[in-house]
Amino acid sequence: MSENNIQNIMETSLDKLRTMVDADTIIGTPLCVGDVTLIPVSRVSFGLATGGGDLPSKSDTKSFGGGSGAGVSIVPIAFISVCGKDVRMMPVYNNMNTVDKAINLAPDLFDKIKSLFSKQEIKFDNEGNIIKDE
Repeated sequence: MSENNIQNIMETSLDKLRTMVDADTIIGTPLCVGDVTLIPVSRVSFGLATGGGDLPSKSDTKSFGGGSGAGVSIVPIAFISVCGKDVRMMPVYNNMNTVDKAINLAPDLFDKIKSLFSKQEIKFDNEGNIIKDE
């Protein structure tokens, strides 16, 4: 009997959590500011605990005691800025670790490398050596 009661408590708790946290909580509703569209990005964490058990009773009916608790943390971490074809990630905080910094710099680095190669034509001789323009 207690398994069904605990399952009901868990399902009710999870249903309540689902109403609070959905995909729109993580990637928020886009905001248009002039020509720029800002999309909020958040980190969502949650925890759930459920427990219960059958209690002794003087009568033939069984008594059940149980409970559930849940917590949700929603922390804004960045905005995605879209202006024409230019897309950038703008962190909300400055305490980024090295990996976060590398990820944020990657689009700019690729753009610079791409522009470097598109401006310069590399020529090779018959042996595969680079021919330098003088």
